[in-house]
Amino acid sequence: MILFLRSFTCLTVLAGAFLMAETPLPPNRSFLNFQQQSEVDLIIGDRIGAQPTFAVPDCLTSEKGTEITQASLTIAEVLWDDLDFEREFRMLARDTYASIPPARSLTTLPLDRWRELGADGVISCSVSSASGGQISVTARLFNTRSLTSAFGVEYTGPLTNVRVYAHQLSDEIHRHQRGLVGVARTKISFVSDRDSESVLGLVENRRTKEVYFSDYDGANTRRVTVSRSLNTTPHWAPNARAIAYTSWRRGFQDIFVSHIYEGRLESPAGGTVEIHNWLPSWSPDGRQMALTSNRDGNAELYVINVDGSNVRRLTNHPGIDTTPTWSPQGHQIAFTSDRTGAPQIYVIDVDGTGLRRISFESYCDRPTWSPAPYNEIAYSSRTSPGHHDIKVIDLATSEVRQLTFGIGTNESPSYSPNGRHVAFMSTRGSGEKHIWVVGRDGRGLRRLTSKGNNEMPSWSP
Repeated sequence: MILFLRSFTCLTVLAGAFLMAETPLPPNRSFLNFQQQSEVDLIIGDRIGAQPTFAVPDCLTSEKGTEITQASLTIAEVLWDDLDFEREFRMLARDTYASIPPARSLTTLPLDRWRELGADGVISCSVSSASGGQISVTARLFNTRSLTSAFGVEYTGPLTNVRVYAHQLSDEIHRHQRGLVGVARTKISFVSDRDSESVLGLVENRRTKEVYFSDYDGANTRRVTVSRSLNTTPHWAPNARAIAYTSWRRGFQDIFVSHIYEGRLESPAGGTVEIHNWLPSWSPDGRQMALTSNRDGNAELYVINVDGSNVRRLTNHPGIDTTPTWSPQGHQIAFTSDRTGAPQIYVIDVDGTGLRRISFESYCDRPTWSPAPYNEIAYSSRTSPGHHDIKVIDLATSEVRQLTFGIGTNESPSYSPNGRHVAFMSTRGSGEKHIWVVGRDGRGLRRLTSKGNNEMPSWSP
């Protein structure tokens, strides 16, 4: 059966001005103009409310043996992975598609054959050359039961943005079909020794570590720092265009901010040989930063404006207070303190009142506050001697659940911006430190890095 396109929701993107490799569009910035149908075609499974099954065949192209041929394959592969990651759809394995005759165009699809194979929806794409050395990517989501196009997009832009088009399409399908803010266009920063050097200095024979970031799936890794020093604890700004981190580039711990798309570097904390600042954490509105500093003689929490002004001390205790993380509303800060002996997780109001302890285990560290609508904090917990796992505490019920079990050491959790996933460092497998991702339900474990030792992930907004 050959089906002709009946209807679709169409969006057109002129991406060349926005999606340049050198100055990528900030993740989660909306730049698509929707002309939405009055009644959204939501694809469901074989029974009411069932999770739908989607298929993503190879993109169509008439330009064989060119870079566009590879682009068409990449888009389909990346899109399949993106849709599979959120687990909102059952994804029909691509190696099962051989029995389906290839479509001649986007407007002619054997939807009855796809339905027989088990697909409720089929995402079909075409890739072609456009003027000015650009490419055009057109995609449609077809409903195999209603025999209509539920959704459509068109992108025009540089060939270098092939993965961006797939990521954007995935996020739009999740929004259109599930009302979900996807994470396919987000980034994850981390620290790595993959380009390590041995440097003499105040720390004898220290090995350098630099800050990097990649796409959420580990692809397109890019280096942020080139300081030939020790750089740690990166944290994304709320606008996803800057990363704050701790660095020894001046011979002592201090905080720097790299504006990664502008090539600009700032140091808002103003440390010295005697005064050290570390572990920066942006406030949700991007106007303030929490950090740890010894400027008054002990490691305490402080809050400063992002330009370094208006320094306010938040804690005052002989113990060590460190690793601050802001609540989504910006009214509270969770942190680690050893004030009762072993490190535990505490929460304090931003005015310094309302201190309360929330963890009661042998050793807890590195809290990270989930984004709304979830009200929870993930942290690293010592579950046996020399071994840590990622746990989550529900702040409303105090219920604790464990996300990792029994393999390697697992530390430094960081939530995805939709709160459905947690990135963390683990030594599982080889014993090397790598960045992994797991769902907040403990499912969907994935490894992201493969080169060097990698740690301290921070997931971008």
